[in-house]
Amino acid sequence: MERKKVKTPRWAFEVNSLKASLEALFQQLFAHYGAQHWWPAETQFEVMLGAVLTQNTAWSNVEKAIQNLKSTCELNCESLLALPTEQLAQAIRPSGYYNLKTERLLHLCRFLQANSDLKTWDDQLLRQQFLSVHGIGPETADDILLYAFQRPVFVIDAYTRRLFGRLGLVDAGLAYEKLRKTIEQTLDADAGYYNEFHALIVIHAKSVCQTHPKCEVCPLGSICDYETKSN
Repeated sequence: MERKKVKTPRWAFEVNSLKASLEALFQQLFAHYGAQHWWPAETQFEVMLGAVLTQNTAWSNVEKAIQNLKSTCELNCESLLALPTEQLAQAIRPSGYYNLKTERLLHLCRFLQANSDLKTWDDQLLRQQFLSVHGIGPETADDILLYAFQRPVFVIDAYTRRLFGRLGLVDAGLAYEKLRKTIEQTLDADAGYYNEFHALIVIHAKSVCQTHPKCEVCPLGSICDYETKSN
């Protein structure tokens, strides 16, 4: 299969700004998939736990790991820190890289224990401090800010890069911070909107706009010029 990306998407001639293009994309995705009610978790801590566990693995594996933990102890910092390290590692084994993720979860729990006033911190400080936690990078930190703290931070993951790049909206190769700031400076700062938008991107990228895209069933055919063809 040979994939090509046409230099200029059709809709570039129909809208005159990145904001209009992004808003049009949101509307098409929402009309097709509906509200996603993401992130699936019962507590704020469970969201943060999932954000670490989902690094480099499928969400289905995270669900197995979280269920193991729920069967082992209560989902809170005190309980996880009290667990023998080997037992914690075995519980999260389905998420992959379980020894590494065990260390990261313990660092996160210690950070949360030491900072009980996180809700009072402004967005910039909150993000900086989560980034200072060992094992938490920009994407994980932004997952936590958006989904656990409802802060208006746009998550840039592989799905976002893939979809926006194929649509010709942005340079998918931009550094994480530059791409995040580009989107945040374009769209209105609204955590609920960012939440729904990112969730729609994820479901579309998982089900249709995959590594080898299913262009023949894509609901974005009218605004996307990314094509797949046989040699």
